[in-house]
Amino acid sequence: MSTSTPLALFVGIPNTTLSADEIALFRETNPYGLFVGRRNQKEPAQVKALIESFREAVGRDDAPVFTDQEGGRVQHLDAGPWPSFRSFGEFAELAHRDLELAKKALRLSSRAMGTMMSELGLTSGCSPVLDLVFATTSSVIGARSFGADPELVAALGREVVYGLLETGNMPIIKHIPGHGRATLDSHKERPVVDASKELLRATDFKPFVDLKDTPWAMVAHVVYSAFDKKLPASVSPTMLDVIRNELGYDGVLISDCIFMNALEGTMPERVKQVLDAGYDIALHSHGDLADSEAAAKASRPLTEEAIRRIDAGKARVGSQKVNVTEAHAEVEEMFASVLVS
Repeated sequence: MSTSTPLALFVGIPNTTLSADEIALFRETNPYGLFVGRRNQKEPAQVKALIESFREAVGRDDAPVFTDQEGGRVQHLDAGPWPSFRSFGEFAELAHRDLELAKKALRLSSRAMGTMMSELGLTSGCSPVLDLVFATTSSVIGARSFGADPELVAALGREVVYGLLETGNMPIIKHIPGHGRATLDSHKERPVVDASKELLRATDFKPFVDLKDTPWAMVAHVVYSAFDKKLPASVSPTMLDVIRNELGYDGVLISDCIFMNALEGTMPERVKQVLDAGYDIALHSHGDLADSEAAAKASRPLTEEAIRRIDAGKARVGSQKVNVTEAHAEVEEMFASVLVS
């Protein structure tokens, strides 16, 4: 078991269990966290065992394990044992009919989702999305967004943040400082947003400013040419300064997945780019044993500032729980009551 400061790195794995070699690598290198996707999560007992084996390997009972669990088409707990949650776009539709009911439904849905994840041992579902959505926005966002109104996005996003925190699950606002004006999918290519500083400040940046007290945020692989003409935010020291000092965000900053094609270079080089830019943690969300080993070699220990931010976030999480099945059914009744299908 490593006694060193954890690496500023999340690793991913290809299977539903850890191999002996993966356990040995994680014991030796001590990555801060594990990211699990659909390929890694098949049923509750298996997920719990996987999470426990990772935590045993790194020697930390509270080692974070993240997944993607927003609702709609982005929910990696989507097999038979788990309920299907509505997209943020559907909650936005409800809000246009009855804002207070939508906020109540979203808070309850988030508490149900947070309870479900916490009971499995998952630390976060990397939610909510605070990106705006426009007619030109890449379809990678779509119904993952609450819409084009920054105030409504912030109001609904706040319900997700608080609902998750209440049930012991860490909210992560994404994709700071805003993916909405990107017309390209950063999974596939490098988006460039040419909007002015003034427009971005008045629109895309605003929900992130309004929810800047959220403990964690995920950084977009998007170029904002008004600030940095070349580098995506996730590897740009200039954009780090914008996020920290202009948006006023002092929580943990983790990159979006570095496997996405918006970045350039080898995976180890991308880990280094994220950390050299000054971000707290690089997200290396999948790959095999060799990939994880190379990423670990390129990483470095968490900084004292990152540890301070992490500890401040931990102090915010509660321990309330709801009955997931009953809460999910109640949310569906709320939608039915205003005839939103």
